[in-house]
Amino acid sequence: MTLTDIPNIKHTDSNNFFLLAGPCAIEGEDMAMRIAEKAITITDKLEIPYVFKGSFKKANRSRIDSFTGIGDEKALKILRKVSETFNVPTVTDIHEVSDAKKAAQYVDVLQIPAFLVRQTDLVVAAAKTGKVVNLKKGQFMSPEAMQHAVKKVHDAGNPKAWITDRGTMFGYQDMIVDFRGIPTMREYAPTVLDVTHSLQQPNQSSGVTGGRPDMIETIARAGVVNNVDGLFIETHFDPANAKSDGANMLHLDYLEGLLTNLVSIRKTINNL
Repeated sequence: MTLTDIPNIKHTDSNNFFLLAGPCAIEGEDMAMRIAEKAITITDKLEIPYVFKGSFKKANRSRIDSFTGIGDEKALKILRKVSETFNVPTVTDIHEVSDAKKAAQYVDVLQIPAFLVRQTDLVVAAAKTGKVVNLKKGQFMSPEAMQHAVKKVHDAGNPKAWITDRGTMFGYQDMIVDFRGIPTMREYAPTVLDVTHSLQQPNQSSGVTGGRPDMIETIARAGVVNNVDGLFIETHFDPANAKSDGANMLHLDYLEGLLTNLVSIRKTINNL
């Protein structure tokens, strides 16, 4: 697939990485619109192809009392409003086969969570909607194993798939990015580096995932140097009070500085 397969995506001729960015979960209309407007202003300035990201529900929570969403249809309508207001493509993750058809009515890209990327019925259901499918590499999977997930999408009649690396389990409570996997996965499909989830510290005894947001630029720079096609960054204007994954998010105030540096690195890499 190519970037032009994504509806309404801009700056496809800029020779930049593309960006998926937004909050972990849709918490309400005002927050989604605020984050989207800021991200779009920055990416237009830097000529970065941009997709707004937001989960319409969070099914993979550590505890039963964790935030899961504001209601499926309500959140999906907010994603559609972001798209229509700013003329920008959107991505959300799905967790059940029935989610695929439902979410496809509202967004442009369907994301398969890392924990679920081996679930054939879910992957095929996403593929059959005709939408672009973002396959997140399981924390427990090798880069080579992702060729089979991509093949499931293609065999379902959909050529529009990419892979997102979100780190690999390193012991019980840490993640690591193996950059050797990027050229391997790029042989199968365009490859994105999920910077913020790669810095999670999962399975905390409190039931709340930790993270290392201080390392975001370090990981993002390494991804750009190693020719990732895109970057995935969760961002929020108040990470400390975000309802999901606040511990590893980038503060929205830091997004422009980070992306400015990464674009400079990309220009250098392009000239090598």
